Amino acid sequence: MATDLTRISAKARKEPDLVFTSLYHHITDLDNLLGCFQAIPANKATGIDGVTKREYGRNLAYNLRELSRRLRKMGYRPGPKKRSYVPKAGSEKGRPLGISNLEDKIVEEAVKRTLEPIYEAVFENSSYGYRPNRSQHNCLDALGRTIQQEKISHIVEADIRKFFDSVNHEWMIKFLRHRIGDERVIRLIIRMLKSGVMEDGLVHATEQGTPQGSILSPLLSNIYLHYVLDLWFNRRVRRQCRGKAHYFRYADDFLACFQYKDDAEQFRNRLGDRLEGFGLKLAEEKTHCIEFGRFARPNACKRGEKPKEFTFLGFTHYCGKTKNGYFKVKRRTSRKKLGQGLREFTEWAVKMHNVLRKGDMLRQARSKVAGHLSYYAITDNSDRCSYYVYCTERILFKWLNRKSQRGPYTWTTFQQALAWCDWPKPSIRVDLNPCYRAG
Repeated sequence: MATDLTRISAKARKEPDLVFTSLYHHITDLDNLLGCFQAIPANKATGIDGVTKREYGRNLAYNLRELSRRLRKMGYRPGPKKRSYVPKAGSEKGRPLGISNLEDKIVEEAVKRTLEPIYEAVFENSSYGYRPNRSQHNCLDALGRTIQQEKISHIVEADIRKFFDSVNHEWMIKFLRHRIGDERVIRLIIRMLKSGVMEDGLVHATEQGTPQGSILSPLLSNIYLHYVLDLWFNRRVRRQCRGKAHYFRYADDFLACFQYKDDAEQFRNRLGDRLEGFGLKLAEEKTHCIEFGRFARPNACKRGEKPKEFTFLGFTHYCGKTKNGYFKVKRRTSRKKLGQGLREFTEWAVKMHNVLRKGDMLRQARSKVAGHLSYYAITDNSDRCSYYVYCTERILFKWLNRKSQRGPYTWTTFQQALAWCDWPKPSIRVDLNPCYRAG
C-alpha cells in the first residue's frame, strides 16, 4: 500500500496536470483501513454513537471487512458529527468542532492517506499548515528571513471570517476534480461534507463548510486555499507587482510582504473581491496594511511615531536590532495568547485542586507549562516565557494550598516540589533567525 502511494506521489510530481482516475481501491484496501484504525489515538473523543476504539477493536477483523464491503458497494454513509466547543478568545460560545464516529474517522484517514501524496506534490512552498514536515516554526523562520534578507517594507495581514464554516461545497468539488477523476472518491467526499451535525439532540444539514475536528478537513482546507489564494498570489499577484512580493499561509492564517506600498495596497484592495468570488469573506477589522521592515523604525521616528507591529501565529512581530545594531525581526507572545494561556491554566487549577492528588496535579501542571514553552519558547521571547512560568508557579502554589489545611506548602517546600517534578525552565527551545547581518 505504502509503495503504491509513493508511486502516486512520484507520478503527481512528475505530471502536475495529471488527473487520477483510479484511486478508490486504495481507500477500501483492508490493510489501509487497518493502518488507519491503528493511527487513531485511543483517547480521542467519541462521536454520537459513543463507540470507542477499544470497543470497535474487539471484533476488528469483522468490522473492517464489513466497512470495506460497504465502501466497495457505495453503501457506506457517514453519520452526523457531534457538535462540541473549545474555548476561543473573544468568543463566549467557543470554537465549534465536529466530532466524527470512530468508523467515520477510519474512512477520513483512508481518504486523507490516498489524496495527500497527490496534493503534496503540487502544493506551493508558501503553504505550511497541516503538511508533513512543516510547522508553525518553519513558517515563522521563513517569514523572518524573508523580511530581513529581501527588500520588504510593507506587510498586509489579513483574516478570513469563519473560514471552515464558509467553504463552498460546489467550489470544493470543482477544485478536487482538477486532479481527482475517480467519481467514487468524489461521491464519498460529498457524503462526508453533507453528513450533517448534531447539536442539542437535533441534526442540522451542512450545506457549506468543512468541520474543524475532522481528520480530512485540514487537507480539504489546504486544497481550497491552494486554488483560491496560493496559486492566485504566486502566479498573478506577484507577476503584477513592481517590486518584491512574498506570501505565507498557515491553514487559514496568511499574510503578504511587499517592497512597495502601492503593491501592498493594490493586493489589499483586491483581496476582498477574490475571496467573495469563492464564498469567503474578509474580516475587514482584522485586515491591515502596515509599514514594516528595516526602514520602518527610522521612518516612524521621523514622524514622531512608534513603528508598527503585526501578529501572526500567536506572536507579535516587531522591528528590533541585533547586538551590532542591524535590523532584525523579533517576536514575543501576543498579549491575547498570553492572557488566554494563563486563564486556561487558572481554570484548570480551580477545577482540579480538589480532584487530583498533589503529585498528580504537579505532574499535569508541568505538562501544561512544557507544552506552552515547546511552542512559545523561541528566540527573543524569553521575557514573555519567563513571565508565563512565573505566573503559573504562583497560580499553582495558591491552588495546591487550597486542597487541604493539612500540610500546606511554604514557598521553600513548594520550590522543592517543583524541583521534584522537574519543573520546566523558560529557556529557548527553538532558535529562529539567529543574529546575523541582514542586508
